[in-house]
Amino acid sequence: MRLGLLTACFPELSLEEVAEWAADNGYASLEAAAWPAGSDHPHDAAHLDAEFPQQEAERVQELLDRLGLTVSAVVYCENNLHADTEERDRIHRHLRACVETAAALGVSYVSTFVGRDVTRSVADNLRLAERLLPPLVDYAGERGVRLLAENCPMEGSHPDGYPGNLAYSPELWEWMSDLGLLLDFDPSHLPWLGIDAEDALEFALERGLVAHAQAKDVEVDTRLRTRYGVFGRTVGRASPVDAGWWSYRVPGRGRLDWNRIVDILHKARYTGTLAVEHEDPVWGGTAEHTKQGLRIAARTLLPLVSPGDPAPQRR
Repeated sequence: MRLGLLTACFPELSLEEVAEWAADNGYASLEAAAWPAGSDHPHDAAHLDAEFPQQEAERVQELLDRLGLTVSAVVYCENNLHADTEERDRIHRHLRACVETAAALGVSYVSTFVGRDVTRSVADNLRLAERLLPPLVDYAGERGVRLLAENCPMEGSHPDGYPGNLAYSPELWEWMSDLGLLLDFDPSHLPWLGIDAEDALEFALERGLVAHAQAKDVEVDTRLRTRYGVFGRTVGRASPVDAGWWSYRVPGRGRLDWNRIVDILHKARYTGTLAVEHEDPVWGGTAEHTKQGLRIAARTLLPLVSPGDPAPQRR
């Protein structure tokens, strides 16, 4: 197993800067963000150009080889069932470009969202996904790439903060796999949904659904949950993601048992990447705070992911 990081937490840094910092701080792999340049979302970044020429692929590979890093997945998590058909088509075009980038770099996975048309019922969305997603899966497969879906509920995509990504529960992971998408497993989303993260991981591994894994923690205030309810605050809600009773944290600063989670992965003989996704409001806001949060995550996870192994050395 390799410890990685999702590069989206460093939108202001170049790929070279992120890669060099990662290699110097115990990380062996990058889950490389490939959103279109110019996105103003705080968790989007364009560290890989989704339409780069072969010469650029050679430059990126040379950088990775020099630092002893790999790219575990190309990431473009967007709403593939967007209600606006023009926006949906744009998202699909960029997702296909990400597949081309992954193929050029020899990367096996592109991670995305299923998404949701918020103007339709869940049942109608399932039928929509069954029509729209298989052609994207086939496009990737023809190029030796597998599409993954992260299990983030994407409550920010729904005007009321309800699930905006139909990949949030183990029931939907099996449905997704029937469409050809495997799972980019992130345990942090599960506790606040009332799902046991360890049990869900064992369920997914037993069925061969997990191709890639992320490491993010969650802090839950049960007293505030009693006040607001599981759907979160209503009066004074600043944004769809402002639930008021839970927040994401770096591994080691939340409630998840990383000894157990990593042990479950080892038990299943998982040999892929466990990539830290940094969305911690305490250790965020600036590049230096973000780096400190990632150091905390590395100190928490490195002894578990590669017990007894030294941190990778720069070449």
